[in-house]
Amino acid sequence: MSFQAILLPLFVEVILTFVLWGWMVFGRRQAFVTRAVHPRDIALGEQKWPPRVAQISNSFRNQFELPVLFYVLTILEMITRHADWIFLVLAWVFVLTRVVHAFIHVTSNAVMQRGTVYGIGGLVLIVMWVIFMLRILLLLP
Repeated sequence: MSFQAILLPLFVEVILTFVLWGWMVFGRRQAFVTRAVHPRDIALGEQKWPPRVAQISNSFRNQFELPVLFYVLTILEMITRHADWIFLVLAWVFVLTRVVHAFIHVTSNAVMQRGTVYGIGGLVLIVMWVIFMLRILLLLP
């Protein structure tokens, strides 16, 4: 399997993270410009951002939870040359859940829907890790 095929889902996740980051930066800047928040209000990390800015910031921050394990696994799959079509399909399912989760997070923010999608992504990632661990520990191809 080509490195490009293996890395493409990872690249989509990275792009999602950067899009959310840019949106968050723009929103925070606007909050300062419109004086909706003063620098002293957030200097020590207090969550005094306007709700919309906090919503986008939370979605951005969320990209450093489960996706970190996805990044590590992708790199390990490449190094050990265990990435196959099963990995690729599960990687795309995981990334799709991340995109849907972020979309829900920055739009309706429906917690139950968001939680369900987050849970599905987490389960997919667990399956990916279990497959990888079994292949490594049992020396399977």
